[in-house]
Amino acid sequence: MYIMLNGTRVELPDGLDVLGLVQAAALSPDTVVVEVNGDIIEKARYDQTMLKNGDQVEIVSFVGGG
Repeated sequence: MYIMLNGTRVELPDGLDVLGLVQAAALSPDTVVVEVNGDIIEKARYDQTMLKNGDQVEIVSFVGGG
């Protein structure tokens, strides 16, 4: 399947959930916010939210500094 991830078209295996996408991107689920088709996904639902062909996904990660 293909999705748009942060504005870039990427190919992913079918049956991937949001948690799998975050992990595949080598990100920590605790430090990102994921939006799918305009809806922010609760962290508790990352493993229950399946991605579909054509989804628009935005992943925003938090970076600390000081």
